Amino acid sequence: MYTHSTEVITKGKPLSETGKALIMVHGRGATAESILGLAQQLPVQDYTLFAPQATQHSWYPYSFMAPQAQNQPALDSALERLDELVESILDQGVKSEGLYFAGFSQGACLASEYTSRNARKYGGVLLFTGGLIGQQLDSSKYKGDFAGTPVLITTGDPDPHVPVSRVEETVEVMEKLGAAVTKKVYPGRPHTIGQQELDLANRILKSPKTD
Repeated sequence: MYTHSTEVITKGKPLSETGKALIMVHGRGATAESILGLAQQLPVQDYTLFAPQATQHSWYPYSFMAPQAQNQPALDSALERLDELVESILDQGVKSEGLYFAGFSQGACLASEYTSRNARKYGGVLLFTGGLIGQQLDSSKYKGDFAGTPVLITTGDPDPHVPVSRVEETVEVMEKLGAAVTKKVYPGRPHTIGQQELDLANRILKSPKTD
């Protein structure tokens, strides 16, 4: 088992200029650099981009549908790394509504888990093919108030890693916490990010930030 380093790749203008941060969380077997490549298809010229790197290219060893205990201590370490990154951004004067998340696959699972355990008014949460983590969901872990945060969550049907049923459970949890969720299920779509999903993400990223 392993814990994660604090390696984060940053791109774009400095936070002092943008006031908006997009945290991009890569999937299993991928890299911070690879998820940053997705930014070329997103309207993020006025964002500062942050991409943490998982040790051994994986945030936790087993399926996100495995019992949480099987994915420890890697899962808790990954959540701690995300929390440290979030706190460092907020400490630089960014408001929580200027904070956005995007993740694919394992990265989307981690982003959904972190934001649902720490719900507040974020700018937006983009969950490309992912959902909350665990064999069964423990609703007592999910706290806070999303206060209308726009959330996009997607998957294919069927998807080899992310069942539609878990996406639906995730939507239910996040809506109870006050998120404004858009759920999209794409029949027969492979395990990737499609143009329709990018178009929906672009709407959230382009929406004006309100103070």
